[in-house]
Amino acid sequence: MEVTFDLPEELATRLRPHQAQLPFILELGLRAVEAEPVNGFDEVEEVLQRLANSPPLAEVLALRPSPALQSRISYLLEKNRNEGLSEQEEAEWERYENLEHQVRLAKAQALLQLKTS
Repeated sequence: MEVTFDLPEELATRLRPHQAQLPFILELGLRAVEAEPVNGFDEVEEVLQRLANSPPLAEVLALRPSPALQSRISYLLEKNRNEGLSEQEEAEWERYENLEHQVRLAKAQALLQLKTS
C-alpha cells in the first residue's frame, strides 16, 4: 500500500536518512500510541528499562514479574478462560506477551553468555 503524508519540513529532514526503515518506525510509533497504560501498570516499561541498562547476567536470569504484574496476568488469564477479554484487555494482554518474549530472549542470551565465559 502506498501512503502519502504532509510532514513539517524539520520532520521530513530527520526521516530522510531512515526511508528504508519507515514501516518499522511507523509500527513502533503506533504501538506506543496504542499502548495506553491500563490500571496504572507501568511494569512493562520498568522491565524493559531494566534490561536496557545491561544488568549483570545473574540479575537477568533471576528476573520475575512483580507481584502486582503477576496478579494482573493471572486475572487476565482467568477472565479470558471464563468470559473473554475486552478490546482494551486484549491489547494489554498482547503487551504482556511481547514483554514475556523480550524477557525470554534476554534470558537466553544471558545463559549463552554465562556458558561461554
